[in-house]
Amino acid sequence: MNPLYTIEEFNNSKCNDKLPLKCKNCNKTFYIRKGNIQEIIKGLKQHDFCSPKCSGIFNTKNNTKSVSCANCQKIFNKRLSQCKSKNDFCSQSCAAIYNNAHKITGNRRSKLEKWLEEQLMKLYPNLEIHFNRKDTINSELDIYIPSLKLAFELNGIFHYEPIYGESKLSQIQNNDNRKFKLCLENNISLCIIDTSSQKYFKESSSYKYLDIICDIINSGCSGRGQTCR
Repeated sequence: MNPLYTIEEFNNSKCNDKLPLKCKNCNKTFYIRKGNIQEIIKGLKQHDFCSPKCSGIFNTKNNTKSVSCANCQKIFNKRLSQCKSKNDFCSQSCAAIYNNAHKITGNRRSKLEKWLEEQLMKLYPNLEIHFNRKDTINSELDIYIPSLKLAFELNGIFHYEPIYGESKLSQIQNNDNRKFKLCLENNISLCIIDTSSQKYFKESSSYKYLDIICDIINSGCSGRGQTCR
């Protein structure tokens, strides 16, 4: 409570006389009865705001704080109870992008790649399939089937947009072009699958990529350098 009256004014006032207080949120002067002030002093009531609206705004402000997204630097409000982690993120997508770029343990394979490997091994138990190996063209291929001279690359958003900056995007795309040329030189059909529409892994949205791969395997893949979406 922020009183704008003196002790003398309080003592000389009657129970129903209204005395001035300052709103804790907007600093506006408002008036309440002396009797209500006495209840506030005794701890029986709380009355720090000129209106319920100011009370809500103040409580919202003071139960949250402004933080910066560790990935995109967007400023947003976060509840104090949630401000326990080292980094803050404005969305699941930003959290995934940041964590994938800064992880120091584990391998670089996505959940989609691991899931596709499990499904393909079940669907083609007698077919030799290599996953994320470099021995064929001295550069990693996401999926390679030696007997068909057939390879697949699963290209996420990092291959098309400068998520980590223009320099990193240029490096990724130069590496993609190098793989394409190496596959041509080794008579390997390379099928590029654009997975950028999948922001985070879900089985339900992953079957379309599995269907593309299966259709190409089953057809023997007569073309080269295909881009599938």
